[in-house]
Amino acid sequence: MADGSALDGLRGTALLDALERVEGAGLDVNAVADAVDPRDLGRDDFRRLLETLIRLSSEDFSLGNVDPTRFATLVSRASRAQLEAVVASVPLRERVLDEIFSRMGSHLRVDRAQSLHAVVHWRLTGGTGEGGYDRYSTEISGGSCTVSRVVGGAHPRVTITLSPVDFFRLITHQATPAVLFVTGKIKVSGDLAFAARLIGYFDLPKPG
Repeated sequence: MADGSALDGLRGTALLDALERVEGAGLDVNAVADAVDPRDLGRDDFRRLLETLIRLSSEDFSLGNVDPTRFATLVSRASRAQLEAVVASVPLRERVLDEIFSRMGSHLRVDRAQSLHAVVHWRLTGGTGEGGYDRYSTEISGGSCTVSRVVGGAHPRVTITLSPVDFFRLITHQATPAVLFVTGKIKVSGDLAFAARLIGYFDLPKPG
């Protein structure tokens, strides 16, 4: 394999092709994220990019070390077809969803959520879990947010069902809960008023 110098000055698919041939040591994952614009890539290239970042994963070079704003920018610039290609790969879909949910606690607006206690169940369609969903549970309590893949225990204040692609669009400010709701792309059971306010409890990074 080539070293990181093989990536100097490369952009778009040329960078992606070279990235697939290098080792992760010494690479700056955020510099790579800055150099790749999904709008310049084909339908399957965004999936290739994320799969390569995961393959090269190390303590310093990993998807989890991508700056939140850069990560939001990557996702927001990807087309619906590119995002659908990502979620069509079960291991990649689960890795990206796990990464997004694991960041939720760090984006909670403590000033707004200090006195809130609520459990939210998320059902992402097309999954491998019970009923064909990938299921997550987020519990907001005492100004903190914890996430689990195991849905159970406390009764949820609200259960939200939507596709992974629409979830990506929601958390990167490409769609609003209201628009998704009126177009039938998001389904809510439980406290509808709370569900409408839910995003406001988080300071989600805005794409650059």
